[in-house]
Amino acid sequence: MTLNALLFALVFVAALAFFARNAVRLIGYLRIGKKEDRFAGAGPRLRRVLTVAFGQSKLLREPFAGLLHLLIFWGFVVLLSAVLESVGEGLFPGFSFSFLGPLYPPLLFLVDLFGALVIISVVVSIVRRLFAPPARLRVTGHAKWDAILILSLILIVMLTMFGQNAERIATGVPGDARFIAVQLSGLFPRESAHAWFLAFFWGHMVAVLGFLNYLPYSKHLHVLTSIPNVYFSSLAAKGALAPINLADETLTKYGATDIEDLTWKQLLNGFTCTECGRCTSVCPANATGKLLNPKKIMVDLRARTMEKAPAVASAASASGGDASALLGHQLLDNFITEQELWACTTCMACVQECPVMIEHVDTIVDLRRGLVLNESRFPDELKTTFANLERNFTPWGFGHAARADWAEGMDIPRLADTGKADLLFWVGCAGSYDARYRKVTQAFARLMQKAGVNFAILGAEEKCNGDAPRRMGNEYLAQSLITENVATLNRYGVKKIVVTCPHCMQSLGKEYRQFGGEYEVVHHTTFIQELLDSGKLNIPSRGAATMTFHDPCYLGRYNDVYDAPRDILDSLGTRVEIKRNRDRSFCCGAGGGRMWMEEKEGKRVNVERTEEALATGAGVIGTGCPFCMTMLTDGVKEKDPSGATAVKDIAELVLESL
Repeated sequence: MTLNALLFALVFVAALAFFARNAVRLIGYLRIGKKEDRFAGAGPRLRRVLTVAFGQSKLLREPFAGLLHLLIFWGFVVLLSAVLESVGEGLFPGFSFSFLGPLYPPLLFLVDLFGALVIISVVVSIVRRLFAPPARLRVTGHAKWDAILILSLILIVMLTMFGQNAERIATGVPGDARFIAVQLSGLFPRESAHAWFLAFFWGHMVAVLGFLNYLPYSKHLHVLTSIPNVYFSSLAAKGALAPINLADETLTKYGATDIEDLTWKQLLNGFTCTECGRCTSVCPANATGKLLNPKKIMVDLRARTMEKAPAVASAASASGGDASALLGHQLLDNFITEQELWACTTCMACVQECPVMIEHVDTIVDLRRGLVLNESRFPDELKTTFANLERNFTPWGFGHAARADWAEGMDIPRLADTGKADLLFWVGCAGSYDARYRKVTQAFARLMQKAGVNFAILGAEEKCNGDAPRRMGNEYLAQSLITENVATLNRYGVKKIVVTCPHCMQSLGKEYRQFGGEYEVVHHTTFIQELLDSGKLNIPSRGAATMTFHDPCYLGRYNDVYDAPRDILDSLGTRVEIKRNRDRSFCCGAGGGRMWMEEKEGKRVNVERTEEALATGAGVIGTGCPFCMTMLTDGVKEKDPSGATAVKDIAELVLESL
């Protein structure tokens, strides 16, 4: 072994040892979190890795930035072969992958091609970061220069790679397929080619090994954790919250107040956050001046883990000192405030946009649970809401006996009388009590009657579906409502349910499965479209009205229903789109229990959304959610007091056309 090879072997082994030590340290930090099984379902997980991690599907939702990242990512994948070849050459002079035979020249060509693309992408990214950053990347201090340092290291890796390949060719090693390196090979005198090769080789390997070992201390740790984070992302029903086992007598705390209360996967989310700001850029609370910043939640989670995890390890082998003092701090209050948590509408826009599959909403709700269940800390307005749910099984202050009053005179059967029906119409709290939305309930019921649908309602046997208290952190109250409803539904053998509220759809269709309730749940807009397609309902003629549709978060992002309401509007008149639509829709501001809380910071979320809807010039704003109807109606009253714009549910519009 030559002196150069011996020296390289020592440097390489030392760098790998240092990296392994950091990797073990970080994995140890994750073990502070609670256990959670994220290993089942290898097939779906690998498919998600292929589409999200390798296909960069979420990053490409922003085409320009996504393309830059795609080129850098795939450049690294392809150029890994060049790095491995350089390592082999460092240990065994003259080593190459030429044993690949006919595959070797195409590999060399790809290395040069992707190397050039990475250099272009990195230079553009640096210029963009320094001189024209998008709003979500306008950061200062460490975060900004950390990004510049990482990009600079990548640039050095690429330039030194081309340098060593060019000088390798200059020394007489064949490499015609390296079409860029061939052009560069004549830049330096041939008599000093070997010296230049060694300089570039060492520069390349030091940059590569330095990059690898800097990552654990950088926000770019996601280079190592993003693929595992995508692989271990939830395979549960989209948007469904994990239940708390309230029957577990060993539990001394519910929800989360610190990192050990969260799962290892939730801690991994913190380490994986790229700080790209995509989550924050779409957050309705942040956009309207609230304190909530989903990115900050993840960064704070990582910071608290980095602070406490070493202290926990030290406390296990030593006593007293600063380590034990750190154990007394909490993630809540010290890092994340109540104000941030209660601003969340659980719209899931942050989760939708995150390119590495971070699950922000689950962590926020767990922290809310910690506040509500352990310390009874929640906004004053929710005292009345919780009390109403406990006494009357609805967030509103109406008596339970009046739940079916909306159906008086409509000859609508109850399951208690019929025993069974083809379809259960789950009316929901808003549909039962809210004066405006009762009209929607009646309109949809009339449509089903006109179509000859065999349906029934529960009447006073129906209780709040539990969505609101669950998102507000009151898991105990939510589960009491859910289990009572499941018992009622199962007693009647209910199989198929239609709802007018997407929040009911989410709970009944996805979260009731956790408590023994397996039902097919369909939204009324989808059901109406099925009635139209089958000819059971017929719209006489297409009108001249101009309409738009506001996508409710729980209908769209949670349940992927986008086309049915649009198809219906297209058959009724002329449809125009709101600027932010479909899975990029902007929240109305009522989800996550915000319906029963006052907005005391910044601009009202519903006003922001109403302004977008009014900007379309549509005479009718179509909705498919009781919360959205309330919020948009209030917004229109404020922004268009003339009454020129109407807010109507899809069911009302179809009934009017008939």
